[in-house]
Amino acid sequence: MNLANPKISQIEKDKVFLNLDNDAKQDIISLSSRYRFSFQDLRQLSIIATDFYMWDNETVMECIEKFELSSNNPLNKKEVMSHIKGEWNKLKSSKIKYEEIDKLNTQRPKPRKVELNDQNNEVFGMCPVASEKTVCCNLMTIDAVQGCSLGCSYCSIQTFYSDGKISIDKNLAEKLANIPLDPNKKYHIGSGQSSDSLAVGNREGILDAQLDFARSNSNIILEFKTKSNNISHLLKTDIPKNVFVSWSLNPQIFIDNEEHGTASLQERLNSAKKLSDKGVLVGFHFHPIVYYEGYEDDYKNIVKKVMSMFHPSQVAMISMGTLTFIKPAINKLRSIGLKSKVLQIPMEDAVGKSSYTKEVKKEIFSNVYDEFSSWHKDLFFYLCMEESSIWEMVFGDYYKSNTDFETALFESVSLKMDALQVA
Repeated sequence: MNLANPKISQIEKDKVFLNLDNDAKQDIISLSSRYRFSFQDLRQLSIIATDFYMWDNETVMECIEKFELSSNNPLNKKEVMSHIKGEWNKLKSSKIKYEEIDKLNTQRPKPRKVELNDQNNEVFGMCPVASEKTVCCNLMTIDAVQGCSLGCSYCSIQTFYSDGKISIDKNLAEKLANIPLDPNKKYHIGSGQSSDSLAVGNREGILDAQLDFARSNSNIILEFKTKSNNISHLLKTDIPKNVFVSWSLNPQIFIDNEEHGTASLQERLNSAKKLSDKGVLVGFHFHPIVYYEGYEDDYKNIVKKVMSMFHPSQVAMISMGTLTFIKPAINKLRSIGLKSKVLQIPMEDAVGKSSYTKEVKKEIFSNVYDEFSSWHKDLFFYLCMEESSIWEMVFGDYYKSNTDFETALFESVSLKMDALQVA
């Protein structure tokens, strides 16, 4: 304990400070002695130091020393804090700069132990991000697997399941059979919320159990959502007509920098094409669309690839979303300390979460949606976790209730499924 300076003693116990490397810790302590910073100042500097490390920026000390050299007069702590916060906010307000990464140097997700779960837990419920404050599709979810073997830097699954394990439900088929579905209600159900739907394949028969569940309930549409190319089981088994498979799509430079351990963009599209050729409906999620230098052309190129490889009759829907964080997810990302730029965004309030400004959202969503202009009348497009004002900016309209949105999505996808069977 540093008895001479209680503020340093206090910051040395802080979780954010403790996650810094030794050099960064020494810099914070040195700056504290130089400027007599308060504990809150030291904590703010620790957060900024963490972010600068994650973003491959210069260190806090380097930034402050440059400022000191540029000043003709001695600086006080208020001026120093104002400058460092200004540099931090400037980075968050500008477009991210991603560099091409050597495949041999890409980060790999840590291996996770796979275990069977025979507990009496619920596997069926509402999407964990469902909200009346946004235009929401009322997605229901099946938690067949809890925890993910992929390593996307921005994913909230790491916040929900932080024990480093992947848990597969041993009694999934029985639990699915016991779900009290209302036969007079329509359900859109997804299994890609607590884990990637296909990452562990059909281990313990979890894909077969879900396919049987869909087969037994004609009033549902079941969506497998993935960033993998693990489709071998789906290619060799019978897929009920009320099942579709969707892929999250992002430019390869973003995949290399932020979606570690996932299939490449081309592998995802090729996998979708193989299932589509088998007669399975596919879908695409442009989520998260990220505001970085060159993003416009990169996403437009993905749209062109999708439109060249598929006919709109083969595509269930296309959604768009962006980086949106709850506070625990932000804290978790900083504690992990990955080299990642996903927190390099303005962090404006978005109905209780942190995200881009509305102006940036309008730009990035419109950039993708407008490129699909010839498909607008043939396909269901929607935004994920966004307020009605954003919908109106992008589409010119919005669903007045989440029930209306849920019904429209279900009816549109169902018509696509029926048409595929006739064809």
